[in-house]
Formats: sequence, C-alpha cells, structure tokens
Amino acid sequence: MCFGRCARCVGYKLLILALLCIVANTLLYFPNGETRFASEHHLSKYVECLHGILGGGFLVLIPAAVFIGLHSDDCGCFGHEGCGKSCAMLSSVLAAFVGILGSGYCITISALGLSQGPYCFTHLERNWIYPFTDSSGGYLFEYNKWSECQEPQNIVQWNVTLFSILLVLGGIEFILCFIQIINGILGGLCGLCCSHEETYVC
Repeated sequence: MCFGRCARCVGYKLLILALLCIVANTLLYFPNGETRFASEHHLSKYVECLHGILGGGFLVLIPAAVFIGLHSDDCGCFGHEGCGKSCAMLSSVLAAFVGILGSGYCITISALGLSQGPYCFTHLERNWIYPFTDSSGGYLFEYNKWSECQEPQNIVQWNVTLFSILLVLGGIEFILCFIQIINGILGGLCGLCCSHEETYVC
C-alpha cells in the first residue's frame, strides 16, 4: 500500500477530529446552551484559550488538508518525478509538526482546565471564583463538592465532560501526526509508494 494512501487515511481522520474539537470548544462557551455567561465573562480562563478551535481545530486542519491532498501522481521536483513524490511526502512531515503543535496546545490547555476546575458562583463565597483551584484536580473524584457551584447550573459536569473530550481528541491527533511524521520520512526516503511485493498497513 502507498505511503501516500496512508497519509490520506490519516488526513481524513484528522479532519473529523479537528471538526469535533471545534464543536467541543464552542460548546464550552455556552453552558447548558446559555449565552449570557460568555457575554458576562463568567467562564473559565482556559475556555477562552481557544485550544479546541485554534489548537486542535484549525492548526490540525492544515496538516489534514495537506495529507488528503497527496496523490500518487505528484509533479516532479527539479524535473524528476520520483524526487517530486519524495518532496511531497517530506513536506507532509512539516505539516505534521504543525499538527503536533496544535494538538499539543489542545492537550495542555485541556489538562490545565481540568486541573483548575470551573469558574462559578458559589453559595459559600457568594461570588464568582475558582472553588477547586487548590485541589489540583482532586475535585474530579469528590462528586459531593460539585454542588458548591450554583451558577452556571451543572457547570462542573459540563466542563469536565468537554475538557475530557478535548483532551482525548487532542491526544489522538497528536498520535496520528506523530505516525505521519514517521510515514512521511519513510515515504520521502523510499519514494511515494512501496513496491508491489510490500504491504504497508495504515
């Protein structure tokens, strides 16, 4: 199987994951489907980092488009078709590094968002605060404390679910981009396609 075909396989998967990241990050802005918390700036600072929209989203769409655009009949480089195919695969390595940066950013911010917890109005402080900052993520397993957040309603569950989804999606994107770095280097060194006797499983 072609190295290029495997790259396109990775590209389509990244496309789906990037779109899911954009949707998940967008939902973080609207707890329970309400817009007033975003307009009043009553959201966690990590929600506004655009880690799913920018990092796991648009920065991953770049390598996805590059990988999907790879063809077995890429034009030659310096008049040599084989070199052109190798150049195309090696260029996909650079695009994969962009995806690594974007997915890494998504992973980092998602982890920080889970660790700090939501920004909410508590019945104890009667103010908007980060009630779980000092727990270093321990609140995730202390469900009885989640009720401390009165507004937005069910904000702990909302944040934990979406930040966790973004963490997983970013992790999968990171792995796929890393696979494409290896695939692109091999494809660049060996030519775009393997010989008919070899099989390369994607």
